Amino acid sequence: MDENKSLWRIWVDTQHRVISFHKAEGCELLEFRSQELFLRCIDQYTAAQYRYQ
Repeated sequence: MDENKSLWRIWVDTQHRVISFHKAEGCELLEFRSQELFLRCIDQYTAAQYRYQ
């Protein structure tokens, strides 16, 4: 897949400190067109001890 056309998405619930890789009720959608920025964001949430679902 061409990176320029790729879109990476996560849904973030800051109240419960949860990251979802699928649409989740009450979560804020974050979209990334850069895989590098997506992975940096994941690393930051991991460092902040967010749970993944």
